Amino acid sequence: MLLSDTLSRNYIKLDPERNKEVKIYVCGVTVYDYSHVGHARVFIVFDVLRRLLQKKGFKVTYVQNFTDIDDKIINRARELGTSYKEVSERFIKAYLEDSDALNLLRADLYPRATEHIQDIEEFIKGLIDKGHAYISSDGVYYDVNSFKDYGKLSKIKKEELIAGARIEANENKKHPLDFALWKKYDEEPYFETAFGKGRPGWHIECSAMIRKNLGETIDIHGGGEDLIFPHHENEIAQSEGLSGKPLAKIWMHVGLVKFGKEKMSKSLHNVVYIRDFLRKYGPNTLRVFSLSSHYRAQLEFNEEKIKEAIESWKSIEDAKYSLMQTFDISSDVDVADIKREIDLAFKDLENDLNTPSALNHMLRASKIINKLWASLKISAEVSDKLKEFQDLFEVFGFKLTETTSKEREMIEELIVKRNRLRQERDFKNADAIRKTLLEYKVKLIDTPLGTFWRKVEVL
Repeated sequence: MLLSDTLSRNYIKLDPERNKEVKIYVCGVTVYDYSHVGHARVFIVFDVLRRLLQKKGFKVTYVQNFTDIDDKIINRARELGTSYKEVSERFIKAYLEDSDALNLLRADLYPRATEHIQDIEEFIKGLIDKGHAYISSDGVYYDVNSFKDYGKLSKIKKEELIAGARIEANENKKHPLDFALWKKYDEEPYFETAFGKGRPGWHIECSAMIRKNLGETIDIHGGGEDLIFPHHENEIAQSEGLSGKPLAKIWMHVGLVKFGKEKMSKSLHNVVYIRDFLRKYGPNTLRVFSLSSHYRAQLEFNEEKIKEAIESWKSIEDAKYSLMQTFDISSDVDVADIKREIDLAFKDLENDLNTPSALNHMLRASKIINKLWASLKISAEVSDKLKEFQDLFEVFGFKLTETTSKEREMIEELIVKRNRLRQERDFKNADAIRKTLLEYKVKLIDTPLGTFWRKVEVL
């Protein structure tokens, strides 16, 4: 299993024979609003990685934080006339609802910044003791000149970072790139620490939560590519400044979802919320769309790409149903071509998570399966030979649209009624039932061996 490391620009091999345990930390959302499609892509990528690692025999510990104290949260609370805690709770709940709807595996732990104030305080004390941080009149700052490797992740020199970054003038800082570890505030919300009343800086939160929950060095640290600088650069300075050890063995960054030339961002008011996308298209379509470009590449959000994702999902969805809805026949079909495509898909995934190529192989396998089913050649025996397709389906995190027992009963009753009408040659009313079922996103397939129904994501 090879993964590209942003820091070294090399491919790093993960081998379950040498190290079975993999600790992953992915930077989560700041909970002041609903999560959007750009967020979804990041978490879908790491969900697929996690599923693949588990499939390959790794024991994965996956941690994803919530930033639940931040100026944006406080400002949103003021707008809504409520507390920052109520805002953060509301949008943590909303995120988890979206996450479940996307069939994302729940994290082993969702640490919150407000639950780690003491850990943050101890971390900052350690940095001060080691000469990496200093107390100022308005808080505590990290001294970037104290960390000789500052800039090693972004590969940008300090002079260039100063020129390219939006840095406010602050006479309390020794260096323009010094960043806040603790910000003093007299107005609530604030936390009492040895540094006075205040709130933590954004970057220190993740460093402290990783150290507390996963240790000094983790295997994989991930997030969107927009976090390379300053967030992850500053995490490295903090964590490695304190421990003297590498923070992560592999740094993985997911390309932005873009509207034209701009990234999808709440500040730019060009976001598509996850829940709005799901209502219109569905979770599997969003998965296919998010994985249709290599995770390190940026992805443009447009109708054409969404339509392509819909058509791809339809083929995969049909193949999944085709292997479930087998015919009671004797069929000895050569499935070597299908197995070869599935094997190539897994090899692509193991090569730095090459999802677009893996999806293409899965689509080829799906088309062969669907053609065999249309020819009435998929028996239970043939389906059993293709368990690998189910494995690939699960690694991609796909999930068929669920139906309740009440819905299934209603569908079956309508199919029986329709079949009777067809026998009576009342095709008009029979077709009306078909159209009624389509309103419920249930499509019917008539074969010489009976009528089959499939609850689909998109018609």
